[in-house]
Amino acid sequence: MKKKNKYGLTALKSVQNYRDSYSIIEIWSRSAKEVFYTKSSQEKGCPKGTFLGLCEEGLVKGIPRGKYTRSEKNKNYALKAVSILKNNPNRVYSPKELWDKLELGNKRSNSTIDVVIKLLFFSYLEIC
Repeated sequence: MKKKNKYGLTALKSVQNYRDSYSIIEIWSRSAKEVFYTKSSQEKGCPKGTFLGLCEEGLVKGIPRGKYTRSEKNKNYALKAVSILKNNPNRVYSPKELWDKLELGNKRSNSTIDVVIKLLFFSYLEIC
């Protein structure tokens, strides 16, 4: 499995392992440690900020709305991607196609879109 796809897997594990007794931030960290072997991959900010931003807005099924992230950029990228998906429900996007639709120029996704697409694919993302 490619490294970037593992951040989508980390998001899935985080949703599946969510319990009220743990913070969603702690659950993300634990899930990342299950998926990645290197500290730098476990602590990568962009996919984490994306996931926490979606949770913050109440868009991840089973996780209550709350204050989870300081990463406004990644949260906003994710929300814009969700808006594109919502407005084009019959369109299937590759991660690159969806990222390009955000029209951010040469900016790299850094696994932001992988998190969004994986949550959507496994029906954990509220886009209705």
